[in-house]
Amino acid sequence: MASPTALLSARSFVASSLAALALGLGAAAPASAHPHVWVTSKAEIDYGEGSKVTGIRHAWTFDASYSASAIQGLDANGDGTVSPDELAGLATDNTANLAEFAYFTKLKIGGKEQTFADPIEPRMRMDGDRLTLSFLLPLKSPVAQGRGVAALEVFDPTYFVAFSLSEDADTARLVGSPAGCAATITRPKSEQAKTADAKTADAKPGLSEAFFEALTNASSYGVQFANRIIVACP
Repeated sequence: MASPTALLSARSFVASSLAALALGLGAAAPASAHPHVWVTSKAEIDYGEGSKVTGIRHAWTFDASYSASAIQGLDANGDGTVSPDELAGLATDNTANLAEFAYFTKLKIGGKEQTFADPIEPRMRMDGDRLTLSFLLPLKSPVAQGRGVAALEVFDPTYFVAFSLSEDADTARLVGSPAGCAATITRPKSEQAKTADAKTADAKPGLSEAFFEALTNASSYGVQFANRIIVACP
């Protein structure tokens, strides 16, 4: 089975972890279907001095099958639970590996796409049978939003990982934002098609597993499943 630190690497996971896929993720979906990993996400948009946007704090909760695969062998003290300390190395490695995929994150402020510095404060914890990864993704240069709109998208261009926004009240939080700023959530219009595609991808022309394996991180396919948080300030 592949190392857990490789599991977030979508394309390499397809290529090198077929055994893990069959044993772990296979319980959640047929080996030929897309997507293979499901993530429920929350995001915090942080503001700093001068009301500038300084970064995004993500919290991603993985499906039970992926979670079980990822934590195998990490219960170092054998007490039957995996603690945040035992998960610390996995959190650091997985967060660093996300750079290859631009952290599945796109942020535009006033219509201009922003760039991110290296992530910090990686943490993992188990809540029941689900693993949650959290980390802070700082902007390379904090940006004043002013009266413009900030648009945050979270998605996988290759659709190996399916992101959906949590239904919880704290799914989109603004920390330190100017008075009157408000966040609005928009979910993908293709939500129903996503489910259908995942179930029948191997049977539809153009939606075979080979089609998905040919996708790159520059693909526009996954954007149709993007979750968006739109922030408007007066």
